[in-house]
Amino acid sequence: MRAFFNTVAVKLDSLRLFFSPNLAFLLPHRRKTSFVSLTNFSYRNKTVTRIQTPGVLHWRAMATVSSEAAAVIEVKDKIELNEVEKQIFERLLNTLRHFNLNTELRVAGGWVRDKLLGKECYDIDIAIDNMLGSEFVDKVREYLLSTGEEVHGVGVIPRNPDQSKHLETARMRLLDLWIDFVNLRCEDYSENSRIPTMRFGTAKEDAYRRDLTINSLFYNINTGSIEDLTGRGIDDLKSGKIVTPLPPKATFLDDPLRVLRAIRFGARFGFVLEEELKEAAGCDDVKNALAEKVSKERIGAEIDLMISGHQPVKAMTCIADLTLFWIVFSLPPKVEPTISEECQGLCVADVDAAWNLIQLIGGSSFTGEQRRLCLYAAFFLPFRNTIYKDEKGKKVPVVNYIFRDSLKQKASDPETVTKIHRSLEKFLTLIPLLTSNEDTQHAEVDWGMELYDVPITSKLRVATGILLREVKEFWRVGLLIATMLYPSDADSTQDFFDKQFQLDKRRDSFKAAEDAIIKLGTDGLEKVWDVKPLVNGKDIMTVLQLKSGGPLVREWQQKLLAWQLAHPTGTAEECLDWMKETHLKRAKT
Repeated sequence: MRAFFNTVAVKLDSLRLFFSPNLAFLLPHRRKTSFVSLTNFSYRNKTVTRIQTPGVLHWRAMATVSSEAAAVIEVKDKIELNEVEKQIFERLLNTLRHFNLNTELRVAGGWVRDKLLGKECYDIDIAIDNMLGSEFVDKVREYLLSTGEEVHGVGVIPRNPDQSKHLETARMRLLDLWIDFVNLRCEDYSENSRIPTMRFGTAKEDAYRRDLTINSLFYNINTGSIEDLTGRGIDDLKSGKIVTPLPPKATFLDDPLRVLRAIRFGARFGFVLEEELKEAAGCDDVKNALAEKVSKERIGAEIDLMISGHQPVKAMTCIADLTLFWIVFSLPPKVEPTISEECQGLCVADVDAAWNLIQLIGGSSFTGEQRRLCLYAAFFLPFRNTIYKDEKGKKVPVVNYIFRDSLKQKASDPETVTKIHRSLEKFLTLIPLLTSNEDTQHAEVDWGMELYDVPITSKLRVATGILLREVKEFWRVGLLIATMLYPSDADSTQDFFDKQFQLDKRRDSFKAAEDAIIKLGTDGLEKVWDVKPLVNGKDIMTVLQLKSGGPLVREWQQKLLAWQLAHPTGTAEECLDWMKETHLKRAKT
C-alpha cells in the first residue's frame, strides 16, 4: 500500500518537517524558494520528490506499507471464562432448564474476538435462535425471582435505524454487567437505503450478515464451543486481516458504514485490509453510497472512535489512502481561500506530528478530552484560515462546518478547536520569550492590545494570563500545536535534511514553555480562567458615569484584567482606585 501526500501551503514563512515511524511528511516551505526541476532523493528509506509549480513548492513523500500483516497474531485455542462470566452463563443455562426451553444461546461478535486475543471484554451480546430478546429476558427475570435473586435494569432498547440499531435489543444487568439479548437474524437491503428488513435467521446467516469475519465468531454457551460459521474468522484473526464475510463491494453497498468500521478495526488492531476490500472501499459506487445512504451522525461517531482510539494516525491515513477523505470531511460549496484536493495529506501529516509529540511529551499531560480535541485541532490545522459564508452571509470558519454539518459533533467541539487555532499566533509569539535562556522579565508582547500602565516586568505574565483565559484548560493543546509550527533553526531545505531534524526538539520546546508558564503561575496564573474579576461591569459604568454598557466598558474590563494579572495580590479597592486615577489622567489629556 502506498500513501501519497502532496502538501501545498505556507506557514510563518518557515519550514516544517515531521517524520513518523510509518510515514514521511514534507510540509510548507519558504514562500520565495524556487526550483526549476524535479528531483528524487532518499531520506531514511523514503523516496522524496521535489516539484516546482508556479509560486508554490510541492513535496511528495512516499512510504511503502506491506500488504501483509507484519506478524502472525497470537490467538487462543479456546475461550477461558472468568468467574463472573461463568456465573452469568450458568444463570442463563439454568433458565433454559427451568422452563425446558429448546433454545441455543450464543455470545456474538466483539466479545468472542477479544477473548480469543487474550483481552478482557465487558460488552456481552447474546444471540438467541428461536425467540426475541425481550421474550428471553422475561424468562431470565422470572427464573431469578424464583430463586430469590433480585433483578435489576430490565428493559428494551427500541429500534433506531439512524443510529445503526436495526433491531430492538433487550437488556438486563447480571452481576453488575449489562447484557444485551437479540435474536439471530438475516438482513435484506433495498437499493436506496442502508436500513435493512429484518427477519429471523440461522446462526450461519447471522454470521454472514456481519461486517467483518473477525466479528462474525460465536461462542455457543450451550456447548462451550467456538463457532466459526464463515469458515475464515479464526484464520483472519490469526493472520491479522480485515475481510468481509461476503464480497466486499456488495457488503459495502448494502451498508456503506461498514467501510468506516473496517478502517476503524484495522487501525485498532493493526490489521491489514484485504486488497479486494480496499478496491471496493475506494470505488465510486461505494463512495457515493457512503455519501448518500449513511447519516452524518453515524459517520461522525465512527470518526470520533478513530480519533479517540489507540491508532488515530493509521485510521486517518487509511481514509485518505482509500480516497474517502472528501466524502467524510465534506466542505461547503464555496470556501475562501480555495482548498487544494491534496490538502488531505497535510491534514494527515499534522495529526501524525501531534500524535508523536503527545507520545514524546507523555500522555499523562493531557486528559482524554484534551488529547481528543488536540488531534482534531491538528488534523484540521490546514483549514484554520479557511472560511465560508453561512445563509446570513456571515463569515464562518470552515472547521465549524466540518464539525457541525459533516460529522454532526457536539457544538462545543468546533468552538474549542477554533479557539485553539486562533490562539496559535499568540503562542508562537510567546514561545521564544518563554523558552529563552536570557532574562525576559522586560519582554514586550505586542498583540495589538493596550497594556496600559502595566509594569514592564509584568507584561509577559499579563500576556500569558490573557491567552490562558482564552483557551482555558486547553492551553497545553494550543501550546503543543504551536510547537509543531514553531520555526526550526534550519536555513534551507538541504540543511534541514543534513541535520536529520527530530520531533524531540519540539518536545523540548514544549516542555520549556510549559515549565515557564507554570513558573509564572506561582502567583495565581494556574487556572487563571477561573479567577473572577476584582471589579464588575456595574462599578466600571459608575466610574465612567455611563448608563449602559458598551465597547468602552469592555475595553476597561480588559485593562482591569491586565492590572489584576500584573498585581496578583491586589485588592478590589486598589484596582478601583487605579482605574479612577487612570481614567482621570486620560480625561485630562
